[in-house]
This record gives sequence, C-alpha cells and structure tokens, in this order.
Amino acid sequence: MKITKSRRNNIITIGLIILFIIPQTRKSIQIGLHKIYTLFSPSVVAEDDRKTLMDYNWKLLSNKNNNFNLAEAKNKVVFVNLWATWCPPCIAEMPSMHKLYNDYKDKVTFLFVSNEDNKRVNAFFKRKEYNFPSYKPISGIPEVLFSKSIPATYILNKKGEIVIDKKGAANWNSSSVRSLLNTLLAE
Repeated sequence: MKITKSRRNNIITIGLIILFIIPQTRKSIQIGLHKIYTLFSPSVVAEDDRKTLMDYNWKLLSNKNNNFNLAEAKNKVVFVNLWATWCPPCIAEMPSMHKLYNDYKDKVTFLFVSNEDNKRVNAFFKRKEYNFPSYKPISGIPEVLFSKSIPATYILNKKGEIVIDKKGAANWNSSSVRSLLNTLLAE
C-alpha cells in the first residue's frame, strides 16, 4: 500500500498533536521550538523611544537569601530578566544568558527575577548548572519594567534609559549584545 503525501502529512500532524497533549513531551517540544528565537539578537530601542527608570526603589531577595535594592545599581549598566522555571521560552534563552553573565558579571548588574520560591529556583539552577543569582521581588516592580508576559528582558544604561526592551526569547550571548554592553560600560 502506497502512502500518499497528504496521508503522510496527516499522520505527522496527528503525531505532533499527540506529542503536544502528553505533558512529559509538551514542555520539551515547546523549549525546542523557542530555541529557534534564540538564533536572533534583540533590537536596540531608538534613542527617541527610550523610557527612563525613575524609581530605583525596588527591593528584591536573592535565592541565597540576601536583600538587594535596585538603588544599589543606580548609575550602572543593568540587565533585568523576568522569568520562571516553568516558562519554555525562558528556559530556551537561559543558556545564552548564562554565558553572558559569566563574562560580564563583574561589570554589569544582572537581575534574574522570578516570583517562584527559592527552593524551586535553586533546584532548577542546580539541575541546569547555572551559577547566577535569581531574585524574588519583595516590593512592587517599577512601572517601566512591568510586563504581562515572560520572559521580559531589559538592558538599562548608566542613565537608567531602557536600551533594550525584549519580550520573548532571544540570543543574549550574541556579538551585537556584547558590543552594546561594551559601549554602555564605556560611557
């Protein structure tokens, strides 16, 4: 019996639907699909369209139980990522962020912010072998950093201007992001 092209496509489509329905495979497939987005670097916000962070009073608690206030990062380059352990696009972009963090952690303030409890975040980091800190908000997020979707990532220059405002997964370890950070650090 010869399988027609149409029948083969139907079988593949049904197979993919079944894989998406099964919880054990759905997350892995979603992460894989979101990795496609990590092939692209985020875009820089045009200077005329940049919003400025005015309220630096944002209190956070690290996954190592240390307090941090965003005011400590005033006049510094800041990388803020709003994420969650259950979020496929967040998981897909984390490896590129981890590489960027390892190279810039002494120069840029990195804030990986999740509403999840430290136990869950620490288990996720241990499983993925990530060494960067994560923070949980203990006060309200500044309005210009608020997002209804995750991942949401912002890069702020030393003046508090949002230079990158990216919703969704991206390649954060790209040469363009590194070049931008180098430029912002030199200002």
